[in-house]
Amino acid sequence: MYGQNLVKNPSFEEFVNCPKKLGNLEEDLVHWNIPTLGSTDYFHACSQAMGTPKNFNGEQPAEFGDGYVGLYLYAPDDYREYLQATLTKTLQKDEIYTLSFYVSLAERSDFAIKEFGILLSENPLQVATTKVLSRMQLSKVRGDVSNTFEIRYSDFYSDDAAWVKVEKEFVANGTENYLIIGNFKDNKRTQTFKTKRRATEGSYYYLDMISLVGSGSESKGGNRTVAGNSRHYSTNEVHRFNSLLFEFDSFDISDDAIAELMQIVSYLNSNPTVSIFIMGHTDAIGTASYNKFLSKKRASAVAQFLMQHGIEAHRIDDDGFGSSRPIGTNDTSGGRHENRRVEFVFTKIDQ
Repeated sequence: MYGQNLVKNPSFEEFVNCPKKLGNLEEDLVHWNIPTLGSTDYFHACSQAMGTPKNFNGEQPAEFGDGYVGLYLYAPDDYREYLQATLTKTLQKDEIYTLSFYVSLAERSDFAIKEFGILLSENPLQVATTKVLSRMQLSKVRGDVSNTFEIRYSDFYSDDAAWVKVEKEFVANGTENYLIIGNFKDNKRTQTFKTKRRATEGSYYYLDMISLVGSGSESKGGNRTVAGNSRHYSTNEVHRFNSLLFEFDSFDISDDAIAELMQIVSYLNSNPTVSIFIMGHTDAIGTASYNKFLSKKRASAVAQFLMQHGIEAHRIDDDGFGSSRPIGTNDTSGGRHENRRVEFVFTKIDQ
């Protein structure tokens, strides 16, 4: 049984002023603000200059009511725009929540992206930058900002006619009071798809109906889903980390993967008779011997993370398989990125 939406003004219908100019969201919109110097936009049917369905970046009817927001998730020189909401109450520790919202790519976008970044913070963010919110900047923010993840899509969010619903489950730390949506990766790390247009030189999305609801249940492991992943944690079956993909020639675990890894920790703590086998993989660039070494380092990095968070070493095994087990084509950068992954299998420990 899911509770009420913890996001105020979720479909952007309540406003102080009918929007008349770009980047005026904080002055016009109720219960929403901008955590950086980026100029996130507010659109509503009441306006001619900032209207719906027609506006400067395309034509898109609202999915709910008459209003929505628009922001750049990818732009030259790492320019970024973000959206921040104050939640109606602090999230409860270990409770499972579902975040969802609707997106549509603006028609005058040159690029589509594959994932939306989410950050839940203890205190409101206010960072004086127009660029991507980096790890260094977030490390200076007061309070807990550790609950970060991505809502990924198997393809690129390239539909500029219909609205696409994105959704993901996550487990709360118990400190979250604010929700921030945007892209927390720089241009080099962002996967993009080139459209046929040449207009904004960026990726601009409309967002509507943002919902955050609690399930009223705690994460107990077992057959609960992992961060929006619909697969169950059955034993003797290969599972894939959705958020743990590596940069080229790297075995560093990104901040985006921490929430999902912590859910594996929680599952193993709740199931002491289960062990985990971790499998690292690479793309096809490089020699077979080096890729075998690199894939082993990726698996070992996950194993070290689990041990650092209290999982006994005897319950963990890992190995690397190089580029021998691709899941995507190695002929494209996107396919190679999908192959730079880690998988795992749960097995019952013999008693």
